[in-house]
Parts: sequence; C-alpha cells; structure tokens
Amino acid sequence: MEKHLTGPTTERLTMRAMTPDDAEAFYLLNSNADVMRFTHEPLCASVDDAREAIAAYPDFDRYGYGRWGCFLNTGGPMIGFCGLKYLPEFDAVDIGYRLLPKHWGRGLATEAALATIAFGFDTLKLDRIIALTIAENTGSIRVLEKIGMRRDGTVEYDGLHPLKYVIDAGANS
Repeated sequence: MEKHLTGPTTERLTMRAMTPDDAEAFYLLNSNADVMRFTHEPLCASVDDAREAIAAYPDFDRYGYGRWGCFLNTGGPMIGFCGLKYLPEFDAVDIGYRLLPKHWGRGLATEAALATIAFGFDTLKLDRIIALTIAENTGSIRVLEKIGMRRDGTVEYDGLHPLKYVIDAGANS
C-alpha cells in the first residue's frame, strides 16, 4: 500500500504528515479551548503528550492516508491539520480539519478541505467522503457546505449525535 505522507499543496498551504518536530504546534492547536470546543475530545496536556500522539498515529501505516499538518507556504510552524480518516464504524472515509484561531475567517480551512476532497477522489479513487460535526459548530458547517458537501441526517458516534455530511465522486465535476 502506498503511503501518502505528502498531501496536496494549494495556493497558500502545504500539507504533510506530522512529525515529532511538529509537537509544539500540535500541542498549541489541541490545547486551545476554542479549537477543541466542538470536538468533545480532551485538551492536549503537554508537548510531550502531543509528541506521543504524533508518534502513535497509525493511519498512514494502516490506510496509506491520514490527517496532514497544514503549513503556510510562506513558512513557519504548523497552523492546523486537514485530511482524511477511515472510520470503521461507518466503513467510510471522513474529512476533518482544525486551524489555530488566528487563521480562522481567511478561507484556509475551505482551501485545505477542497484540496483534500480532490485528493480523496482523484488520487485515492474514493467513491464518497463523509464529515461529522455537531449542529452548534456553524463554522465547520459553513466549510462543509462551501466544499460541496450536503447534509445526510444524523448518526450516533462516540456517544454523540452529530450531523452527517456527504459528497460523492463527480459531485463537483
């Protein structure tokens, strides 16, 4: 199986698999209460925990793809992540993204997500990509709608009832 450690590059972003060198940026992202507000995941407790999470991330080895760190093409540390994740509970591939708040409202999540959707369909030859988000996460819902996803009911996941969004291959052709 081919590992896609390098993700798409856009006008403003480069995406690649995170490494232990990204631990401080990963910690800043996942310890930020505003970023994590709608994820229902615990805040990352330390840079060491972030480093361990990156080292233990199995998706690239298991599936050949995963969540890539997002970096501005102008340089600097990771500003967030975007990528695909196989969810065995649904036998489906999910798109997910997070950015540091100082990068919100600039269209970067939409830019990264559009490139990720294209990668999923063009490179991985996926038939469908889903997204899960809670109804209160209006910013994420706006991104999903901008990238052409449509609401497809709600599901039970991790003790929650998130909205499910879908996009099928060829939907934006």
